Amino acid sequence: MAQQEHIFGHHAVSSLLQNEAERVYEIYVSKTRHENKRNQDSVNTLVNLARKSGIPVHFCHKKTLDDKSNGQSHQGILARAKPAPIKTEQDLDKIIEETKRKGETITLLLLDGVTDPHNLGACLRTADAAGVNAVAVPKDKSVGLNATVRKVASGAAEVLPLIQVTNLSRTIKSIQEKGVWVIGTAGEAQDDLFEITSNGHIAIVMGAEDKGMRRLTRENCDQLVKLPMLGSVSSLNVSVATGICLFELNRQRRQ
Repeated sequence: MAQQEHIFGHHAVSSLLQNEAERVYEIYVSKTRHENKRNQDSVNTLVNLARKSGIPVHFCHKKTLDDKSNGQSHQGILARAKPAPIKTEQDLDKIIEETKRKGETITLLLLDGVTDPHNLGACLRTADAAGVNAVAVPKDKSVGLNATVRKVASGAAEVLPLIQVTNLSRTIKSIQEKGVWVIGTAGEAQDDLFEITSNGHIAIVMGAEDKGMRRLTRENCDQLVKLPMLGSVSSLNVSVATGICLFELNRQRRQ
């Protein structure tokens, strides 16, 4: 396992400093001042936050940040940090038990084979906004947490648990035994997302960008739903579809 990782971007670094400052070894900041005053104020705020936590701050050339971020958009700030512990099925069980103990409704997002880090990051950001308790992904044939995911997630990756499971179908069966109703999304489904009743503890399953859910995943879901497509396109980006499903679930619960 890597002994360090680079986390960059205003939101990702801010969330890291506010929630897990103990993981941060040091902060790198570009010497180049931002043309946008708001961006510069954001960087200054993060520098002060790091210093209050006793974290060394280094001012460097922009190229140094470009190299450390592999040429990705770092917004002038980067943290060298200790990798976060990988969360597993046992952590998911604890989250479900703790949520039930509080008398709250469980909402889970299961991603079956999402390999694009931009999509995973967007899904995490949306899931956090929708109040999801945890996101689960398979260990194999799925992207995990990396710098790009954290940047796109805009801070959600530091606060929303991402669970890596060995077997997603087995995980589905396990959470079903705990009273969670599992709804899978599939274009061939008979039920319309907007016409079903989604109350109680719910897990939403989204398939891979190109192939959708795998057969065993689909067969183990309690219910399959589809999004009504009114235009000429046959499918949506997985992060967009995730947002629609999660907020429709929230809408139904509020009613």
